[in-house]
Amino acid sequence: MDRTFVDEADRLLIRYGATFTPRLIERASGAYVFDSDGTPILDFTSGQMSSILGHSHPAVVSTVSSSIASLDHLFSGMLSAPVLRLASRLAKSLPDPLGKAMLLSTGAESNEAAIKMAKLFTGRYEIVSFDRSWHGMTQGAASATFSAGRRGYGPPIPGNLALPSPNAYRSPFRSPDGSYDWEAELAYGFALVDQQSAGSLAACLVEPILSSGGILEPPPGYLRRLKEMCEERGMLLILDEAQTGLGRTGDMYAFERDGVVPDILTLSKTLGAGLPLAAVVTSAEIEQVCHDRGFLFYTTHVSDPLAAAVGLTVLDVIERERLVERAARLGAQLTERLVALCNSYDVVGDVRGRGLLQGLELVKDKESKAPADALGNAVTAACLERGLHMNIVQLPGMGGIFRIAPPLTIGEDDLHAGVDILEASLKAVLDR
Repeated sequence: MDRTFVDEADRLLIRYGATFTPRLIERASGAYVFDSDGTPILDFTSGQMSSILGHSHPAVVSTVSSSIASLDHLFSGMLSAPVLRLASRLAKSLPDPLGKAMLLSTGAESNEAAIKMAKLFTGRYEIVSFDRSWHGMTQGAASATFSAGRRGYGPPIPGNLALPSPNAYRSPFRSPDGSYDWEAELAYGFALVDQQSAGSLAACLVEPILSSGGILEPPPGYLRRLKEMCEERGMLLILDEAQTGLGRTGDMYAFERDGVVPDILTLSKTLGAGLPLAAVVTSAEIEQVCHDRGFLFYTTHVSDPLAAAVGLTVLDVIERERLVERAARLGAQLTERLVALCNSYDVVGDVRGRGLLQGLELVKDKESKAPADALGNAVTAACLERGLHMNIVQLPGMGGIFRIAPPLTIGEDDLHAGVDILEASLKAVLDR
């Protein structure tokens, strides 16, 4: 393989956090990307957890081709039919009172806007998020991100407080029978928040499943109790469904499982299916108060028609191809395969998540649960050698957690082939 591109990358590119995969990608189609040698690589990350329809879906290609030729970008004070239609479709897909939307470009941007709305609506400034959170790299979103990137940049925005992440596998909060006592943990976390608060709690911003935090899924009942505790304090609940929204978990929105409606919902990654599109959705009441108080979030690409047209196409394909149900069905198969790995290998400590967003945590052994970073890196490399791209999250105090998020359109054979490669790679590394 020609590796001159690695030298070129070192010479030309600002390194922004990730180690680049040692393959130069030339094209992508469906559930595969292809390197410069034409080697197919099964994409178990859907790009950056975004391409839920797979790469180069014909419907998206058609929409982009027609839109770029007719209506791509407008002055931010102008409106187009695709923007109004997408806002309407989003409202119809959501429970009351979520009915007013703003279309933006990235997840960080949508969280930034949601945080500003929460502060303006409540007249307060404190934002609570999980201690393994990732909500974006712009200043407000980064200040609510506790999993990485906090040191060396000066003070974050004042008023950001952390709750313990609901990590059932590693939490010290246990019932007498050894089960995870999330209620005690959540009460303890809010007691700490109350102690630290300056009396200005505005909102709690969380993911229904923490992805970059290691595929941590709050147990049933958690989000409902979280919403109650927010209401008791006059806080808004903001749910960041960048990765869980639009069917990936087997529900259209992950919060549906818990019967909880957020005050503000943010969408991104999956809404554009790989193209830059995000949304903030809230109630008419919150929007009216914010408008009356002069809400300002005027950006170059707000309400862009091309991106909105893509979002409409994504919703059309999800409905037409019944991808929510497909994610649930394939997710059950994926869970069965991953649990079998957990039962067969002492270094597979835990399996978690749902639908087509699941995690597999590698440890040195099940008894100690000691992190196994070197093992995770080796298995990742071995998977790539065998034609599977995997993403591993490695956070202090946790083992390497594979984030498995293939496209919702992936074929059953490809899904199982990917797990076969993962097992073969794990076995090969352990046998060295």
